[in-house]
Amino acid sequence: MLDPVIASRLQFALTTIVHIIFPVMSMGLAPFLVYFTWKEIRGGKPVYEQLRRFWTKIFAISFVVGTVTGIVLEFEFGTNFAAFSTVAGELFGGPLALEGMMAFMLEATFLGIFVFGRERVGDRLYFVSAVAVGLGTWLSAVWILIANSWMQTPRGFELVEKGGREIVTLTDPMAAYLNPRFPYMFVHMQNAAVLSVALFMAGLGAYFVFRHHVWEYPIENVDFWETTLKIALVALVITAPLQAIHGDLYARHVYETQPQKFAAMEAVWETDSYVPEYIVAFPTSLADLTDPKAKDIFGIGIPGGASWLASGGDPQATIVGLNEYGEAPPVAIVFWSFRLMVALGFWFVLLGFWGVYRWWRGELLEDDLLHKSLMLSTLLGIVAVELGWVVTEVGRQPWVIQGVLETTEGVSPGLTGAEATATLAGFALVYLGLLALYTYVLVRIIRGGPPTGDELRVAEPAEPPAEGVTGDD
Repeated sequence: MLDPVIASRLQFALTTIVHIIFPVMSMGLAPFLVYFTWKEIRGGKPVYEQLRRFWTKIFAISFVVGTVTGIVLEFEFGTNFAAFSTVAGELFGGPLALEGMMAFMLEATFLGIFVFGRERVGDRLYFVSAVAVGLGTWLSAVWILIANSWMQTPRGFELVEKGGREIVTLTDPMAAYLNPRFPYMFVHMQNAAVLSVALFMAGLGAYFVFRHHVWEYPIENVDFWETTLKIALVALVITAPLQAIHGDLYARHVYETQPQKFAAMEAVWETDSYVPEYIVAFPTSLADLTDPKAKDIFGIGIPGGASWLASGGDPQATIVGLNEYGEAPPVAIVFWSFRLMVALGFWFVLLGFWGVYRWWRGELLEDDLLHKSLMLSTLLGIVAVELGWVVTEVGRQPWVIQGVLETTEGVSPGLTGAEATATLAGFALVYLGLLALYTYVLVRIIRGGPPTGDELRVAEPAEPPAEGVTGDD
């Protein structure tokens, strides 16, 4: 049987890694759906109704599975991390409760109108429902990220002894909720979600465009998939550079608030100045892979780049090495996850400008190499999000609340190794089953394609309103 601490951490990591896929899809799709609805209502081309209807199905299934898998995560604080809940529950419970009362209620109330109400309500109310659902989705991220960012940079509290142990007591809600990490996390996460969905849409669009224009395979709805590809490329060329620029600012903030995590991201063990930033790094031995030390790794780097990144412009700046701290996080996981995430980020920038350039040249539909690259990158945005969360969560170890509570102290005191291992196995079975079911439904929706013919409102013959009767708004 596994140690209860290890099993609990693995369980939370597994459930989070699976769960985060669904919020990324719903948060990323939200602005697209608002845009499609607005274009449809404004009398745009029929393809916008197809886009709105098709992607609403994927949004709805992502919302449902995301809600189910997300609720279970909150129960894990009680079953596996009861000590953490005891210490931080007064502060941590507030954002989670507000997420349910504000964000979830907003989404749940208007989602029914948005999914089923197009023929039942007027244009204005329908557009309001699209905006409300999108707002609720993003508002949910606000409260969840407030809770998580507080664990990274805790503020607005004091420790008070109750029942023989120190308990977190909220003293300044504004300082706690608007802690220094929150704006960095929120912007990075939301932009990553839109970027991930843009890649997903571009990959699907490229697949059908490739089949039609390169393989000359007759398919229906060519205009739909070409429009999907073009809209996705526009979103990609905006979000990918923004993510790289913001990532630079985020890394600097991490250096200022969690220098130990920053040292792990760069695998710097000895305090040094003029530290290079390795853009590309390769392990030369198994030891380099499992226990990386930047100086021993073969890499192509920018001299002084890491120091420049940490200080905001000084390549001679000093980075405090991991040896200066008591206990280091699992450096290999943090270092390689960070490298892969950054590499994917640069690839997304290249991919976006490549696609837009070919579009500008009038060669977007014929570039089979671009199509293949987009198809292979369909899920890489979500992979980058997963890697980013690994860096964020593993990088702050051994702390569950930075500088306040270590992870080993947060696990439920009565939990045994057998219980934790059994629930880990159970959750693995259920969550992987849900992921498989979600994938199956997703593939069915994609194969079904967009609605056509009689399914579309614009295909219905327009009937002039009776004299003296005002038409629907």
